[in-house]
Amino acid sequence: MIPVILSGGSGTRLWPLSRGQYPKQFLPLVSKYTLLQDTLLRLAGLAGVQAPLAVCNEDHRFMMAEQLWEINAKPAAIILEPVGKNTAPAITMAALSAAEDDILLVLPADHVIADIAVFHQAIAHAKILAEQGFLVTFGIVPNEPETGYGYIKRDIHQHGAAFKVAAFVEKPDLETAKSYLQSGDYFWNSGMFVFKAGCFLNELEKFNPTMLSVCKNALNAAQIDVDFVRVDKAIFSTCPADSIDYAVMEKTDKAVVIPLDAGWNDIGSWSALWDVTEKDAAGNALSGDILTIDTENSFIYSDDQLVTVIGVRDLVVVATKDAIMIASKDKVQDVKNIVEQLKKANRKEADIHRKVYRPWGHYDLIDEGNRHHTKRIVVKPGAKLSVQKHHHRAEHWVVVKGTALVSRGDETLLITENESTYIPVGMIHCLENPGVIPLEIVEVQSGSYLGEDDIVRFSDYYGRI
Repeated sequence: MIPVILSGGSGTRLWPLSRGQYPKQFLPLVSKYTLLQDTLLRLAGLAGVQAPLAVCNEDHRFMMAEQLWEINAKPAAIILEPVGKNTAPAITMAALSAAEDDILLVLPADHVIADIAVFHQAIAHAKILAEQGFLVTFGIVPNEPETGYGYIKRDIHQHGAAFKVAAFVEKPDLETAKSYLQSGDYFWNSGMFVFKAGCFLNELEKFNPTMLSVCKNALNAAQIDVDFVRVDKAIFSTCPADSIDYAVMEKTDKAVVIPLDAGWNDIGSWSALWDVTEKDAAGNALSGDILTIDTENSFIYSDDQLVTVIGVRDLVVVATKDAIMIASKDKVQDVKNIVEQLKKANRKEADIHRKVYRPWGHYDLIDEGNRHHTKRIVVKPGAKLSVQKHHHRAEHWVVVKGTALVSRGDETLLITENESTYIPVGMIHCLENPGVIPLEIVEVQSGSYLGEDDIVRFSDYYGRI
């Protein structure tokens, strides 16, 4: 069985913590591990699990690779989507990367499952059905009339632990959701699947041959870059965008659903995160430097600053380095509308944090003005920034911790703590950490234009030319 990890979501409902360039699946929201890492770690103990296939946005490739490396998960491949086309093309590329008889366990990277034993049992049942040629999905047994999920209606015909799928149903209104809950015939659509790669591709060829053809061509023209499979953008851009539900599962007669009651949560909102987070005696889920008085049933999070909350109920307060979001717990679905406003206003807070991760480490923009930026830069041991120059800015570097190997024009300098150097406008330069501890520097940029796109790269270890 090959796990297929889908990591294309942006998690806008969890803004300001989850953002376009650093979405929720890469965040440690419910444990010391990220949601992505937990998705793979919960498979430990399952017999016959092979190296995973991961599918992710090209912009997230280094985060994906590093987080897999941190848990010693060597991927069979990391397939890079040059543009988002929904789940069906992503799963198709994974299926095309496997053998026909390989059984794929398709898992979104951002779910929480509390009861691992029950989950493993459901997977074992699904594997048996997949070997018989069925396309298996998991239907979450609902415990409330949820209007934020799509539903799966079961048929009366049963196949072992599964039911034949009668219909996939769109997100209902409240009264309809109540009727679904009372009937017992409806489950939340989990977005998790088990099937043979060849069986899925055969069904896709029946119902959407264009999608299959485009994915084949895009994958055949892909460039292999170590673990990364860089799908051809020009070809893949022509692929129809569709979910696996619409493309295959609603149309095939091979779809079956296994009821799953294992403490599942897709962490689709701040209230959902409150549901799965440990709470104090007043029902508050607190993370960070928080003080509360007369506060109940609230979710309060702070990155690094003191947050005090007095006399509130059912509130969500999230403070990051560059944004604060306050919402009533019953209005958290509207957070995505704030993100849309930010995007329309071309606000960078929609996509990036003040702290920005790069394959070599990260930087934190701690101060900015019209003609100057100040950054705290951390470079991992053995990592190296690209050889580059800037047309509009000069840079001053002060080493705070560790040792920096600096290429500056024709010079090569070894700079240690409390020493500094200067990079004039237009000078080709490079920064490297030759040591065994993280290198920390303070960088002061000055010039007429300080955008991140003022970089001309001449060579780069991470392929960003």
